[in-house]
Amino acid sequence: MADKKKKLDYDLAFTHFQNNQNISAYNLFIDLAEKYKKIDSIKAGLLYVLAGECKSRQNKDNRDEALQAGQLFLNFAKKENNYSVKSAYLCAAKCFLKSGNYDKAKKAFQESKKLQAPLTETSRPVVIVDDSKSMIIKLQNYLKKLGYDNLLSFETGQNAIKESQKLIKSSKNPIFLLDMGLPDIEGDVVAEKILEENPKSQIILITADEKTSKRVNKTIRSGVIAFIQKPFTINDLKDAMNTAESEYSIL
Repeated sequence: MADKKKKLDYDLAFTHFQNNQNISAYNLFIDLAEKYKKIDSIKAGLLYVLAGECKSRQNKDNRDEALQAGQLFLNFAKKENNYSVKSAYLCAAKCFLKSGNYDKAKKAFQESKKLQAPLTETSRPVVIVDDSKSMIIKLQNYLKKLGYDNLLSFETGQNAIKESQKLIKSSKNPIFLLDMGLPDIEGDVVAEKILEENPKSQIILITADEKTSKRVNKTIRSGVIAFIQKPFTINDLKDAMNTAESEYSIL
C-alpha cells in the first residue's frame, strides 16, 4: 500500500512539474525524497535535484536542495569502490558546485578520477595441430582449465598453415601447439611456414620424440619457444604456456 501511494505521489509530482505548478511539485518531491533517503539514496538525490529545479523556476535559492542531493550521491558512492559508482561521484561533484561547496565538489571529482574502467581480458587464440582426435580433446580440456577458451584445432599441416596465416595477418597473435608427426607435412615444415609469416610467432612443440633428436633439435633452433614430450601432464602444458605468455609480454 505504501509503495502504491509513493507511485501515485510520484506521478502527481511530475504532473505538477510538467504543468509548471512548481510549489505543489516541490512539496511532493521533498516529501518523496525524505521517504526514499534510507532505502534508495540515488532516487532520493534525484528527487532533491527535481525539487531544486522547482525552486529555480521560481527564481529562488536552491543551494540547500543541491547540497542534500550531493551528499546522498556521495554516500552512495562511498559504499562501493569500483567503476560502477564513478557517475555517482560526478553527480555529487556537480551538486556540490551548485550548492557553493567547492571543496566537497573538488574531493568528489578527485575520487571519480581514481576509478578506472576494468580492463577486459581476452585470452589469445590457441591453435592445436595434431592428427590425433583424442590428443586434441585432451589439450582442449587442459587449456580450458588453464583459462583459454579461444581454441582452434587442425588435423593436417596444410590446413593449419592456411588458417594460421589468416590469424597472423589479422594480428590475433595465437599460440601454436604443434605435433611433429602429421599425416601430410612434417611438423618442422609447418613451424617453418608459420615463422616465415611472422618470426615472432610462438610455437610449442608436442611430440613423442626426444628433445635431443635431430629433427626436434633443428625445429627448436628455428625459433620454437617450448617443447613438451608425450606423455605429458597439465602442469607440463601450463609451464609451456607460461613461457609463451612471458615472452609475449615483452615482445
